[in-house]
Parts: sequence; structure tokens; C-alpha cells
Amino acid sequence: MRAIPGAAVAAAYMKLHNGGPQPVRVTGVRSTVAGHAMIHETQLVGGLSTMRAHESLTIAPGASVALEPGGLHVMLEDLAHPLAVDEQVPLELLLEGGGRVEVRARVRPLSAE
Repeated sequence: MRAIPGAAVAAAYMKLHNGGPQPVRVTGVRSTVAGHAMIHETQLVGGLSTMRAHESLTIAPGASVALEPGGLHVMLEDLAHPLAVDEQVPLELLLEGGGRVEVRARVRPLSAE
């Protein structure tokens, strides 16, 4: 994640890997620091960058999916407070079938890669 001073939104990036024998489907995201959290996708359409909600994300057995700038990412809206550099933001990935995966995203300076 990158800290954006004064912003009420933030994006989280990560790499998801399915080491199991069955596909894994991420159906949603939650975070205690945001009123809304969801998987979003940035696309270039007609030379313009657009963002849209991505309903679910299926990861094949043995495969990885990168959530990165300019593509899929976790979008956090209605932040409870401005995010600070080095803050650890809790995220909960909701899986089809009721499973959950908890991760923490470290907030980096806006200039970070």
C-alpha cells in the first residue's frame, strides 16, 4: 500500500498463490480500517484508465495472481483514518465456501515502488 496524504481511499497490492490441489475463489475483502473493501481492476479503455469492481477472483491450483498497480488490486474506501507510513493494515480475504485468509499490508511512502 502507498500512503496518500488526505485521501479517503487506498489500494493494496499483493501476490496471491494457490498451493492446493483445487481452485480457490476469492469472493470478497474486508478491512477494519475501511467502510468498504473490494477487488478492483484497472483497465485502459480508449486511451483512458478506468476502474471497475471485480466480483470474484479464481486462482487455479499451483497458480499465482498478482494484484498490482495498473491491474487487479484491493480498493479500500471510506478509510477510518489517514494511513501512516509503516502502518500495518489488516485485510481479510473471503473465500468461497466460508474460508478466510488474514493478511497485513504495510503502508509505504507514496514514492515507493
